[in-house]
Amino acid sequence: MRILFALSLLAACCTLPGHAAQLHVGATTVDITPEEPVALAGQMRTRISTENATRIHAVAVALESRDGDKSLDHAVTVSCDLVAIREGILERLRERLDGKLEGLDLNKVFLNATHTHTGPVTRENPNYTLPDSGLMRPPAYIEFLIDKLAEAVTESWNNRQPGKMGYGQGQAVVAQNRRATYADGSAKMYGKTNTPDFRTIEGREDHNLDVLFFWNMQDELIATVVNVPCPSQEVEGLSVIHADFWDPVRSQLRKKHGENLHVVAWVGAAGDVVPRPMFDKKADERMRRLRGLTRLEEMARRVVRGWEEAYEVAKKEPVSDPVLHHRVETLELPLRAVTAEELAATKAEMAKLEGDPKQITRYRWNQRVVEKHAAMESGEAEPYQMELHVLRLGDVAIGTNPFELFTAYGDQMKARSPAVQTFVIQLVGSGSYLPTSLAVRGGGYSAVIQSTKVGPVGGQKLVDATVAEWLDIWGSEDGKSE
Repeated sequence: MRILFALSLLAACCTLPGHAAQLHVGATTVDITPEEPVALAGQMRTRISTENATRIHAVAVALESRDGDKSLDHAVTVSCDLVAIREGILERLRERLDGKLEGLDLNKVFLNATHTHTGPVTRENPNYTLPDSGLMRPPAYIEFLIDKLAEAVTESWNNRQPGKMGYGQGQAVVAQNRRATYADGSAKMYGKTNTPDFRTIEGREDHNLDVLFFWNMQDELIATVVNVPCPSQEVEGLSVIHADFWDPVRSQLRKKHGENLHVVAWVGAAGDVVPRPMFDKKADERMRRLRGLTRLEEMARRVVRGWEEAYEVAKKEPVSDPVLHHRVETLELPLRAVTAEELAATKAEMAKLEGDPKQITRYRWNQRVVEKHAAMESGEAEPYQMELHVLRLGDVAIGTNPFELFTAYGDQMKARSPAVQTFVIQLVGSGSYLPTSLAVRGGGYSAVIQSTKVGPVGGQKLVDATVAEWLDIWGSEDGKSE
């Protein structure tokens, strides 16, 4: 289902509220855990789940602004304990729900992934060989997933009721930049830091924890959205189903604030970070030992503490009539060009890998670069098209992207946003890294041509387009609110 620019213009003309109206909120949580072994996504090797170490979930919140019986605008967000929202998942969900939910514009439904590397494969044909039997194959899991996502959207939309929203910011040191740089100017993901040629960690981390809160009219907390600028990759190498640090985060919040609390997980701009330090590891281990916590539990402790800090303030200022405005655009970004040097190096690597069945994933990873270069040379390559969701919710700005977006791009968006508080959501789509110019110069996995579809030129266009939409919604180029 392709979004037409004309629809976006119509939305811009017709749904920007001239005055505040009553907020309606609906929320639900559905279990997307497979009951059979599945292939696990997120690594360049075959992993089959041996157990369900935790349950994994899709959590939905539906928001609608109403003036009496008139709907002014709406949005449905669904966070999924998956590595990415692969191509075709959202389109099939929209097809499944087409015509079934009165008043819901399915273009205003968006999905995001928490980037757990211990969730099921959601590609029909993964880039590695799977066993012939003994597992739920990807097509079967995808059908199961679409059913569950349809349930989540339907229940959240049908359950919406008058409510209130609040927002706040805490701090949680979760993200750690994972790109080490060296004396020769090179960079490496997870590179060694205890060597004489190590110079510094390439980029900064965002330790702000941005949170939305939603209450019913009886002041009962029914849902929260937690924006952590870090992917959930603490237990990424295991061969089990696991929601990573979101599992203890949700459990701890529900234990204190009600078992029916729905916890939506949004990942901020975090393509160059993980929740593990690159040095000072012994100090980190000692503190956890003295606290009696695993790293998973420690990450959850930090997130929950930051959430509580935000909640103590946000609950003092609930709002029942925030402006809600939601735009959906199709944004075209230029593909990252393949240089002659990159093409030669890629072909040389393919020659080394060719014919080795254990290296099929890496071979195909390189092969796509050669195919991309050929398409660009012949003029057949088209710009990268992404679906951009830009929202205003009271004094809060929200913007989405499909990438593993390097933190610096999120910094730019937040710095230029007209809102009091800004939420950036990555992996509202299929992924691929979007590195900075600095990272491209350093090289290494996540910044090399094989890791990317779009480069720094496209990254800057994404930033500029997102900020321009926010400024237009706020109605002032100098960033002042209405």
